[in-house]
Parts: sequence; structure tokens; C-alpha cells
Amino acid sequence: MRLTTLLLLASLATTVWGQDHQHETPYAGLETREIKALSDADIDGLLSGAGMGYALAAELNGYPGPKHVLELADELQLTAEQREQTEALFAAMQEEAISLGKQLIEKEAELDAAFASTDIDADLIQTLTVQIGSVEGMLRAVHLKTHLEMTPILSMHQRHMYQQLRGYGDGTMDHRNMDHSQMDH
Repeated sequence: MRLTTLLLLASLATTVWGQDHQHETPYAGLETREIKALSDADIDGLLSGAGMGYALAAELNGYPGPKHVLELADELQLTAEQREQTEALFAAMQEEAISLGKQLIEKEAELDAAFASTDIDADLIQTLTVQIGSVEGMLRAVHLKTHLEMTPILSMHQRHMYQQLRGYGDGTMDHRNMDHSQMDH
């Protein structure tokens, strides 16, 4: 009986010890990426000018985005002029966002290459991460600015409809801080 108990305890201890020492990480497999910090989806998004959540502060506070306005053009009953203005705004944003996206990918590749070659020190880390942050900040600003520029193109009714169609409640977001002087009500 003692031998059975000792064998059982030893087996249990081995199992528990093995589980404690098997460290799985959410990063497993990512070491094969060309640029470690960017997924294929990230790279595709940056190269296509996708929003990638950069404009959520605007979108979720009642400032519509041109891509989604165009997707909802029929429901929003855009006029020909509104559609033309929205398409132009979206095209300009895309051009600038794609350019900045390429720059961001290049800077991330530089950082990755510096670590891969072991040619890295604290000064280079500081330099590259500040550059990456700057480019990413400019990219975010492009997306946010576009939402700001989109807003006065739509009537107040269309903005409320946009919010409802996008699933942001009943379309009655607080707009006390919005500059209504340029908006068609």
C-alpha cells in the first residue's frame, strides 16, 4: 500500500512539475515573421491605407469615416455632390495613409534588422522607436483628420443615421464639443 501511494505521489509530482515547466507563449511561431512586430494582416493594412483602428476616437464619438459613408451611401441618401466630396476625401486619405504605412513598415524592418544582426544599442533603439512613433502618430492623425473633414459634408440627420447604421446606439451621441458652425443641420 505504501509503495502504491509513493508511486502515485511521484507520478503526480512529475506531472505537476512538467506542467509548471512547459511555458507556452503567445509569441510562439512569430519568430518566423519577416518583420517580427508586424503580422501579414498588419502589413496588408498599412500598404492598403486601412484604418486599423487608428480613428476610433473619432468614429465612436460621432465623426463618420468616408469609407463607411461610401459603404452606406444609399442608406444615407448621399447627394451626387456629397458622394463626390466623400470619394475625393477618401482618395486623399488613402494616398497619404499608404505613403505613411510604407514608411512605418520600413522603420519596423530597420528595427528588426538591427536586432537580428545584433548591431543594436540603446541609442539606436531610442532613435528608431522615436521614428516609428512619429510615423505612426502621423498615420493616426491622417485617419482622425479625415473623420473630422468628413463630418461637415453630411447633414445632422445623415450623421445620426450613420451612427444608427453602424450600431452605435440610437444616433444621439453627445455633440456638445462639435463645431456646428460648419455643419448643415
